[in-house]
This record gives sequence, structure tokens and C-alpha cells, in this order.
Amino acid sequence: MPDMNPAPALPACCTPLDAHWPLPFVLPDTVLLSTHFDTAQLASDDFQRSAIEPPASIQRSVAKRQAEFLAGRVCARAALQQLEGLSFTPAIGEDRAPVWPAHISGSITHSTGRAAAIVAKKSDWRGLGMDLENLLNPERAERLAGEILIPAEMQRMASGARDQLALLVTLTFSVKESLFKALYPIVQQRFYFEHAEVLEWTEAGEVRLRLLTDLSSEWRNGTELDAQFGIKDGQLLSLVSIKA
Repeated sequence: MPDMNPAPALPACCTPLDAHWPLPFVLPDTVLLSTHFDTAQLASDDFQRSAIEPPASIQRSVAKRQAEFLAGRVCARAALQQLEGLSFTPAIGEDRAPVWPAHISGSITHSTGRAAAIVAKKSDWRGLGMDLENLLNPERAERLAGEILIPAEMQRMASGARDQLALLVTLTFSVKESLFKALYPIVQQRFYFEHAEVLEWTEAGEVRLRLLTDLSSEWRNGTELDAQFGIKDGQLLSLVSIKA
């Protein structure tokens, strides 16, 4: 029998969920949902209203952290519901990453005022990593470039267009975050910005990455992967997807 229970209410701080695919290349067999949230609209009963149990760390947090957590979890739960009728809200794991059902790969991200989640069955996509960042301004990008980019990336940036520096630094940061989120559940191994390199990217939203360290017998130094990104309203969204 179909589940007749109505879906839990949307929290007051979130806009209705948006199923529009925000990236250049649609991934089959995935569900991606996003929402806009406004911390100022967070109601004291929003967690209760949306039937999401806040972990202790979130209960103690500031309103901004509560709103972004809630917005991300609402997207994740609705995406799982849409994917296969699961009523499930990912907890926060020991390693701070969302805990998904064993057969599901997924990713949650949020930045100022926007949250999104993507889910799939592991039999379709082994790994999904998604990251949303506010585009850095040129001054900040220049300051952070040395921390985020490895020497080879710095060299390529120096030979590129000056007006793309902020985009490139934001993109490199975001896509390496997405790579970590996609691979960490598979390799169970931490790695950092210097362990991956952005080889090339296009205005159309294609990115090519290379690992610079051995993470497992399968994921070795030199392995190349594809990623994609899109820009909207001053925010950059990137996605790394690993096919089953």
C-alpha cells in the first residue's frame, strides 16, 4: 500500500524545494533538490515542525548553523523519499559527514542562504560529492591562492586571464571539497588540497582532476577524474560523481 502519511511540513526558514538541475550535465538515476533558507525566518519549532531531530551539537549552535543544517537535511530527506520512498534523515557521523543508508551515496552542501542535497543508489553511483561556495572576491582569492592551489596550479593561474583569478581559486577550492566528499566514504582516508590537482576546466563547466597521492589500491597517485560546476547568483556549485 502506498504511504498515506503526508510529508512533514517545510520549516519556516526554507523555500519550497526546487528540483531544477543546476549543473551543465545531468546525472541519470540521481535526485538533486535545493532550497533557499533565511536564518532570520528560523522559527523555534522549525525542527519539530519538519520532524527532524537536531543533534546535540546543532542544538547548541547559533541560528545560522541550525538553519543551514535543517535546510540541508530537509533536502536530503526529500531526495531519498523521491529516489526510493525512503523516510530517512542522515545523522552526523563521527567524522562530521552525513550518515546515509548503506546502499545510498549522497552529498549535502550549503552556503549563504542556499542548501542542496544529491542522492543515488550505490549500484548507479559509487560516490557523490557536492560543494557550494560563495565566489571569492579578487583580493581574498589572491590572498588564499597560495593555501588552496599547489605550485602547478599557481603556475597555470599566472599564465591565465587576470579577471578569472577569483573564479579559478573558488573553483579549485570547491571541486577539491567535492572530490573529498565523493572519495572519503570509499577510501576512508583523509586527504587535503595538496593531494589533488585541477588539470583543466572549461567555461562550459567541465573540470578534470588528478590525484597526487595513493588513497587505496584502486585510487592511486595519477588517477584522473571528471567534475562539473555551475555558477548562479554569485555562488559556485561543483559536483564530483563516481560511476558504479
